[in-house]
Amino acid sequence: MTKTYTEINERIKNGAAVVVNAEEMIKVVEENGIEVAAEEIDVVTTGTFGPMCSSGAFLNFGHSDPPIKFEHLWLNDVHAYHGNAAVDCYIGVTRMADIRPFEYGGGHVIEDLVSGKPLRLRGNSYTTDCYPLGEIDTNCTINDLN
Repeated sequence: MTKTYTEINERIKNGAAVVVNAEEMIKVVEENGIEVAAEEIDVVTTGTFGPMCSSGAFLNFGHSDPPIKFEHLWLNDVHAYHGNAAVDCYIGVTRMADIRPFEYGGGHVIEDLVSGKPLRLRGNSYTTDCYPLGEIDTNCTINDLN
């Protein structure tokens, strides 16, 4: 029996789809065989919806006027790693927010960013002749990034 995407999508839409994760599928195949598993199961999930280690985003904000060289910066109260160029950062998806840990983190920041939502960007730094701004607190969107 061959199922088409259209048929499976219709079963999902009607709430009739049989969905299992990869571990459950192994058990179905062991107990019933490949042919029965293929006939009975519509969707097998194999991924995760949770944030994964080593996942994140490198961002470049462009220079403010006057310029700043970030020492520390936060996006929606999630501390981002600075150690690159003056206005670059790496936001890790598993980094938790300083003020509401376990409720919001780097993965949420990235989701908000790609959804076009404004992010609060706060940063501070030591000042130099080339980078005279010591603090910044502003909003930015994905369209503001370099």
